[in-house]
Amino acid sequence: MVAVLSSALLGWTTAPAIASAPLASAPAPECTARTGPYQWDLERHLKLVADGRQSTADCVAIRAFQQRAGVKPADGYAGLATYRTMLVVQARANPNAAGKCPVRTYQVTCVDLDRQLVWVQQGDRVIYRPVPARTGRDGQETRTGWHTVYWKNRDHHSDLYDNAPMPFAQFFNDGQAFHGVLDDLFRGGSHGCVNLRYADAERLWRIMHEGDEVYVWGVKPGTERSAARG
Repeated sequence: MVAVLSSALLGWTTAPAIASAPLASAPAPECTARTGPYQWDLERHLKLVADGRQSTADCVAIRAFQQRAGVKPADGYAGLATYRTMLVVQARANPNAAGKCPVRTYQVTCVDLDRQLVWVQQGDRVIYRPVPARTGRDGQETRTGWHTVYWKNRDHHSDLYDNAPMPFAQFFNDGQAFHGVLDDLFRGGSHGCVNLRYADAERLWRIMHEGDEVYVWGVKPGTERSAARG
């Protein structure tokens, strides 16, 4: 008679695990976004065929870029938020490649109205990497040239615009200030302030001080006629 040994006699405390087959990941949903207004720009940036017409391959590549960069929704549509994020990505290595923000031995906060970007540099060193901004709308443009930060208020509310919150406000020119916003940064324009995403404004608050120099140049897209009149 063949003896049947129990697991207890063999020294097992639990039954041996049975390996299970790995679960197959769900396929990515079909990418069906239509051609966007910044299709050609995204195609060039992603080294796709630059014909300004959306294809399935374009849609998938743009969606992957959106996922990497944190653009929501990541749907493959080449819209304004994706385009503006692309400008930030392109500027990261050297935001002042064109030399439009003056290089000084002291700290300068650079506001590029053309690309709607903000960064801080000291000499050739970037100490606050470029982030997207929203500057003044047509008729209420952010003033260009040299300015100086003259007042900071962490929890400021607007005296002019319905007590609107202006967290991490840093004023640099007659009421115009850097400050955070909680709405869609890529929609519309400000009343002249340099709007930043809340987290970006908080980081900038820690880097800048009263007396810091600010340099603003360029023209916000969509305000060209007002700038020409001026």
